[in-house]
Amino acid sequence: MAGQDNTSDDRTPGAFPPPSRRRVLRLAGGGLALAALSAGTVGCEEDAVEVEEPGSAGGDAPKGGGEGSGDGGGEKGQAPKPLWTKPTSAETYGDNDELVAAGGVVIASGSPLAALDAATGEQKWSLPGGAVPGAPLLLGKDTLYLASSDYDGSVIGYAPASGKETWRSRLGKEYRQPQPIAVDEEQVYVVAEILEKDGSSKTNVIAALNNTTGRIAWKEQRDVGTEQNGIHAAVRGRHLVYTDFKKNLTVRDTASGGQVWTHKTTKTNYGFFTVHQDLVIVPQGNVLQAFNLADGKEKWSLEASDGALFREPAVLEDVLYVADSARTMWAVDPRTGKQLWKSGALADAGLQVPRQYVKAGDTLYGATDLDKQGGIIAIDARTGAVRWTFNDKTGDYHAWLVATDGKHVFALHGKKLHALPV
Repeated sequence: MAGQDNTSDDRTPGAFPPPSRRRVLRLAGGGLALAALSAGTVGCEEDAVEVEEPGSAGGDAPKGGGEGSGDGGGEKGQAPKPLWTKPTSAETYGDNDELVAAGGVVIASGSPLAALDAATGEQKWSLPGGAVPGAPLLLGKDTLYLASSDYDGSVIGYAPASGKETWRSRLGKEYRQPQPIAVDEEQVYVVAEILEKDGSSKTNVIAALNNTTGRIAWKEQRDVGTEQNGIHAAVRGRHLVYTDFKKNLTVRDTASGGQVWTHKTTKTNYGFFTVHQDLVIVPQGNVLQAFNLADGKEKWSLEASDGALFREPAVLEDVLYVADSARTMWAVDPRTGKQLWKSGALADAGLQVPRQYVKAGDTLYGATDLDKQGGIIAIDARTGAVRWTFNDKTGDYHAWLVATDGKHVFALHGKKLHALPV
């Protein structure tokens, strides 16, 4: 179909490790498969919280366990002790939108969906149906948007502080399992399966819902072979940007839904990108590329050294942070691609490469995939130096997730949620 997403599923791993098992299952499976997986997952036992030595893989950094100093680090380079640790009903698949903090609470994707007080860890409210496995927790316009756990075709908005329903919309009976993927000041963007007469689905639709009235602003059918699961999306002004495992980066007009442009991504990009002002920045193997949102033209590119491949990028407070497969951290001006600093501290300490970042004060907090040589890594945002590493030593195979409300750093690992002081 002209003007729609291109499709391709030819993908081979490069020097990147492939996506985690949990993430692949999230992206590949539908709701029933994911629910079955979740039902078979064994929860972690409630252990005493310990902090792993950052240098355990070859470095000589001190062990953690000191009290937080209030500046993103503990005493003498040690990790701060958690303010609280709570068991959760978390059912996460390794994506960054499964742990959120807003309205004085922190919420991890799960069933029931529970909101914990950010300061104390006490439960503030819960939703019995919980979050749909594999669907994001989407925050925008002081609202938490969720796919309906009743699987009735609804998308629902809740007040994060109270859990009260504030908004609801439906695409219609001809669509199944709508999932919100992005939100701006006026619209919620969703993807849903288009039902055939026999109840099957071969295609899906992308649509915009007015986030005041719930009415459909526009909807566009995507090509056969495109996926409705595993989409990463962002909105900037008149541009909705998204990608999935089909190696396509697509930009649509938020007013009409019309496709503006699409580019192929490399075999080593698993759908991750970041946006800044009028640019979308994409890791493409050993090159980081920035494209103009308006026309898809390349604005700048940055090449990693020694054949290393760039990992997941993030723009925080007007600085682009990204690591490569050689465990080098980069800080880059997202407007120009100019390198601000480059650090080998991760490699020196024998640590894993972060795949998600948040920032509080002058500290960058990175969350890693693997447990033993990772966890939550506190990095000096001005130099790239590693300050400390927090690890609960459970050995749980889930990816770490991190979120912040500016006062706390929340670290989710399996079914344990830790609150660390900033």
